[in-house]
Amino acid sequence: QVQLVESGGGLVQAGGSLRLSCKASGRTFSTDTMGWFRQAPGKEREFVAAYRWRGGTIEYADSVKGRFTISRDNAKNTVYLQMNSLKPEDTAIYYCAVDSRATSRGTSISSYDYWGQGTQVTVSS
Repeated sequence: QVQLVESGGGLVQAGGSLRLSCKASGRTFSTDTMGWFRQAPGKEREFVAAYRWRGGTIEYADSVKGRFTISRDNAKNTVYLQMNSLKPEDTAIYYCAVDSRATSRGTSISSYDYWGQGTQVTVSS
């Protein structure tokens, strides 16, 4: 059974940093696309970042480019999201996800078939 567990969320002041982790279990994920999404109160879930195994391609939402960095450690079945220069508008529940088909860019929610429960990130002004 595939399971994704996020950690590292919390409360931080604007301009601060957080590092999210997502540990995957149940099988190996070395050839999957692993991604991060977020959902703010009253808003739809949106793409944040994705790391495709195929070609090592990385995608970011425009809103986080230059501030967030996605990385993965296949040996640990873990994907990370380093978030710097955080803004109040980054406040959301952050979800990691796995696209086992890994045939798309990884920016669409519909591409992903496994999801974690989410971790809350709150950025105060």
